[in-house]
Amino acid sequence: MEAPSTPPPLLSQALTLIQPSSKKKHRAPKLFRVFRNVFRSFPIITPAACKLPSLPGGRLPDGKSSGGDRITGTLFGYRKGRVSLSIQENPRTLPMLVVELAMLTHVLQKELSQGLLRIALECEKSMEKEKDKTKLFDQPHWTMYCNGKKNGYGVRRDATEEDLYVMEVLRPVSMGAGVLPSRTEVEGADGEMAYMRAHFERVVGSKDSETLYMLSPDGNNGPELSIFFVRV
Repeated sequence: MEAPSTPPPLLSQALTLIQPSSKKKHRAPKLFRVFRNVFRSFPIITPAACKLPSLPGGRLPDGKSSGGDRITGTLFGYRKGRVSLSIQENPRTLPMLVVELAMLTHVLQKELSQGLLRIALECEKSMEKEKDKTKLFDQPHWTMYCNGKKNGYGVRRDATEEDLYVMEVLRPVSMGAGVLPSRTEVEGADGEMAYMRAHFERVVGSKDSETLYMLSPDGNNGPELSIFFVRV
């Protein structure tokens, strides 16, 4: 289902988002995962360069193959503020992950307008055995790369009241982009909350590597976005 052309009205009712299910996520077939790990994850685990591979046609292998789980990803933020990434099992569930990225909203919009965006979030393995068992999405800090260039640092956080408000307002939206009216005293475009929501294919390479590939509706030629989570 595609989102309506205009965002849904602001909600004043109580939060209706539910907890995500506890079912185990299915992983892509082993050979398929190995192939993707070689061509997609390897360049990212080289922090000094973080360069994407060059392949015939100038494109990475297609990320829309079967084998991954479909989830909902939302990028949102105020125009002069930093972008946040929310990952949900589906639009009706509470976020399983919220990361504040090292990028301003208007910069992200500019990068997306170029048609190809690769975001890599990289963290270090802990030397302590107890902390080494931490799930990848539970890592607190990330070094962020955008199209091979280091941007700064991302921070995982618990969903704030404002995060939950945005997810609640966008609950009827499966995919789309737009602007939510301001809830602050700031007037004009600077007080508006921009958002982009889409379905992503979640592919688990290992306990230290996951990738989200944005799925374009009906095969439309929209912007290509991939988000890599890597622990090195």
